[in-house]
Amino acid sequence: MATGGAAGAPVGDPFEALGDPNRRAIVALLGSGGRSVGEVADALPISRPAVSRHLRLLKEAGLVVEEPQGTRRIYRLHDQGVAAVEGFLTEVWGDAATRFRLLAENTAPAAGRATSPRRGRRGAAAS
Repeated sequence: MATGGAAGAPVGDPFEALGDPNRRAIVALLGSGGRSVGEVADALPISRPAVSRHLRLLKEAGLVVEEPQGTRRIYRLHDQGVAAVEGFLTEVWGDAATRFRLLAENTAPAAGRATSPRRGRRGAAAS
């Protein structure tokens, strides 16, 4: 998923970036709208310099963009980066869910099998 070369293209791996719990918390915060470094730091138990480093990595991975607003920079989720991660997960888990559904629909229960591991077949004599 990481690409390089083109100007503005992500150079980091979004899944690697999301591997850190603080970065996942930042992504969750930004899911409700853009925030400054200070606003993110105020919402989390980490320092502003740490928030800045995490935001830089998220930006390099294509998950976050920054927009200058006066003297502040507002960070928000990057729609294309988030869509790429979502697309990958949908592709992987969508295929797995389809295979599971097909297996479940095409697997007939064995005749005479107990419906519960604790009970035998109805009408069977107790041993």
